[in-house]
Amino acid sequence: MKPETLLQAAMDIQETIIRQRRYLHTHPGCGFDIAETKDFVKKELEEMGYAPEECGRCGLVALAGRGAGNGPAGDKDTQGGKVFLLRADMDGLPIREEADVDFPSTNGCMHACGHDMHTAMLLGAARLLKEHEDEIEGTVKLMFQPAEEVFQGSHDMIEAGLLDHPKVDAALMIHVMAGMPFPAGTVVVSAPGVSAPAADLFEIRVQGKGCHGSMPNTGIDPLNAAAHILIALQEIQTRELPMGERAVLTIGTMNAGTAPNVIPDVVVMGGSLRTFDGETRAFIKKRMEEIAEGTARLFRASASVHYTSGCPALINDKELAACVSGYVKELLGPDKAFSVEELNALSASSKSAGSEDFAYVSQEVPAIMLALAAGQPEKGYVYPQHHPMVKFDEDALAGGSAVYAYTAMRWLEEHRGE
Repeated sequence: MKPETLLQAAMDIQETIIRQRRYLHTHPGCGFDIAETKDFVKKELEEMGYAPEECGRCGLVALAGRGAGNGPAGDKDTQGGKVFLLRADMDGLPIREEADVDFPSTNGCMHACGHDMHTAMLLGAARLLKEHEDEIEGTVKLMFQPAEEVFQGSHDMIEAGLLDHPKVDAALMIHVMAGMPFPAGTVVVSAPGVSAPAADLFEIRVQGKGCHGSMPNTGIDPLNAAAHILIALQEIQTRELPMGERAVLTIGTMNAGTAPNVIPDVVVMGGSLRTFDGETRAFIKKRMEEIAEGTARLFRASASVHYTSGCPALINDKELAACVSGYVKELLGPDKAFSVEELNALSASSKSAGSEDFAYVSQEVPAIMLALAAGQPEKGYVYPQHHPMVKFDEDALAGGSAVYAYTAMRWLEEHRGE
């Protein structure tokens, strides 16, 4: 297929993609609680002629191409060729929207990370692939995933057989980026190697002994102990890691008590850890436990660290990165498609600080992550991801759908017969 033909086909369905995105934006869910989103996606796929299958707790899988007739539960057709997976995450965040848009969410959840954009773009790609199904030299597996924000959805779908029947040979994801200084629809292909850190979400429980605020000597103040733990944890990076080792340890919540004149029994702190290296990850987690427990004892309290969820580092395959970089240049032209190495401004910091549970897929098959510009600051897109006022430029949607479809078709074409 000629790239300009597919790009024009994507532009022709732009209004449909925008409609789908706006519905998804208005009806978000969080984690695995996305039944309304899943039902909408399933209905849209069925209307295109797909037979989507549920995968895991709330995921969907659909197939396009030669192996599409087998379904996720069937065996791979030996004549069907290779299998290329395209992933879109569907979940939002527990944030009340404050963005100035005509289609806001009002249910207390918000697509503040652009997952509504991802899902709509993959639906657009599904439409393009279905219209050109006889040109697909293999099978494209469409992965609609829940619970990315809590780093559980990808692993859940893999455990349910996502990468089998038919067996996946390579995989790609796209993430839209607000506040990116490039025209909407510009694509940046990640450099080979790690591009997103491992993540661990954790909870630290500090146990004290409650008492009246006027008589602190009769109790054990867990808030005082928690405050010292918080400060001590920040010393890990500044005093216990080599200068070149990157890690981010954040305490995002501290909850305790209900009255200003009462010392509570318990403080619960919540946070996240991001690391690029496995040894560093293990070292910091060990030190967190030692610091929390030891510091609490200094103040006659006790503390325990519990890791609630997480994901490994995302690894970009070298060969796949080179292939996809060429494909997006064919499709979009050299002015709207770059590799990280080509962007001097970004080459020194090709690793993102944000984690991504597509990492679980990248640990199993060759995979690549693309960044899609979706909002220039000079055009008013000034708020970052996960902010209640973040907005995304819908001009990126059609191009994103084309990138999904074209990269899959080109990779399958180049690897047919292998």
